[in-house]
Amino acid sequence: MPLLELRGLDKRFTGTHALRHVDLAFEAGEIHAIVGENGAGKSTLIKLLTGVHLKSGGEIVWEGRAVEFSGPQDAIALGINAVHQEVVLCRHLTVAANLFLGNEHTSWGVLHKARMEREAQRVLDDLGFVIPAGVVLSTLTIGQQQLVATARAALRGTRFLIFDEPTAYLTRQEAAQLFTLIRRLKADGVTLVYISHRLEEVFELADRVTILRDGALISTERVADTDEQRLIRGMIARSIEQIYHKDPVTPGPELVSTQGLSGQGFEDISIDVRRGEIVGLYGLIGAGRSEFVQALFGRHPHSAGSVRWEGRPVTINSPQQAIALGMALVPESRRDQGLCLNLGVSTNLNLAIFDRLTRALTIDGRAEARAADAQIGGLRILTASHATLAQSLSGGNQQKIVVGKWLAHGAQLFIFDEPTAGVDVGTKVEIYRLFGALLQKGAGIILISSYLPEVYELADRLHVFRRGRKVASYDHREAPVETILTQAIGT
Repeated sequence: MPLLELRGLDKRFTGTHALRHVDLAFEAGEIHAIVGENGAGKSTLIKLLTGVHLKSGGEIVWEGRAVEFSGPQDAIALGINAVHQEVVLCRHLTVAANLFLGNEHTSWGVLHKARMEREAQRVLDDLGFVIPAGVVLSTLTIGQQQLVATARAALRGTRFLIFDEPTAYLTRQEAAQLFTLIRRLKADGVTLVYISHRLEEVFELADRVTILRDGALISTERVADTDEQRLIRGMIARSIEQIYHKDPVTPGPELVSTQGLSGQGFEDISIDVRRGEIVGLYGLIGAGRSEFVQALFGRHPHSAGSVRWEGRPVTINSPQQAIALGMALVPESRRDQGLCLNLGVSTNLNLAIFDRLTRALTIDGRAEARAADAQIGGLRILTASHATLAQSLSGGNQQKIVVGKWLAHGAQLFIFDEPTAGVDVGTKVEIYRLFGALLQKGAGIILISSYLPEVYELADRLHVFRRGRKVASYDHREAPVETILTQAIGT
């Protein structure tokens, strides 16, 4: 008997059929991956299983009997929990306080903080997480906060645990710790649902995989019986070759070059980017790639070296100077650095060009709408209106807004730092097509990615970073993937 079974599960919102009569069974003690594009129904499914949304039809069957959820507490009472991509804990409290939130140790109204901290540290150590229990959560990295959320779920007597894009913000070491815990939970009989855009993780962890598309279940099969090509075709009806397709562009003159650029976290970096080409920067987290481009863009100072723009020496001490030259930075963390989440889509898209839309100290509303419409249509940004807050859009659509802002500005050098992190395969294709359009217009691109297939397939030239230095450079597909990975790891 399955631990949990969905029979014709259906969910409708006003004007949207988000989940369409899904029949799916989850076996006890299995790791079951669910894949699909943004909008495929994955988030809706999570919210139905955790009691956040009420179903429109069908049944949720737990251990052979139909159950009804009136709210999240009903799901938690059965042992159903979720670890979300965006950490939903109390950032102002300590790690220990978050682990025991709602189950604090008290007597006669007195909170036993020291006891909770000792027990929390034992839990973290037992799980293999190198995290101090007494520190305030906000002082930790996003990846560490994600591990705390996972520890909290494991501590609550979970029998059915859902992971939603759990490695989006984790370092390689943190991801390894998480995978160890997932395998341990499976060995203890916990059923795990693993949702990820990173298909290599699906093949590493999962027993079975289900594809959702447009709210419908396309297929469920054992991971050992499928491959990446079949999964991608099921998700988006495209082949893997089509994903990384790039029309050939003849490189033009040099756009930017650095000579021996050094600064905090990187040293002696010399690269050049020509019009019409993609220069890839590959390395592990902390290899110095992001620090290098942040200095090139003027966000952080550099201590040595020089920069040339279109053949002439330039000094870049601020992002304003970089933008004036024609540089654009699409940062690694779109939510923290690339967007104003509490502002509307139109405002975000026009942030870089409001000086052009202003007449006599007043923003021209029609011009603002036209500029926003050009990017919304060109990038196929899914939004209900111009005024829709950026924070309410999917990760893929948020990324499109960040790109659209700089397209409106007319930049010539685009620095993309992890541009496809947390977005689905279909959105990746659209972003890669955008790269091609930029190259055809004579722009240059610096592409930073921790996903080796991405830079390997797309970059005309690839530079490998390790411990703040450039350790190798290759032309397109000049070296095997294994060689590049070995250079990055240093073994």
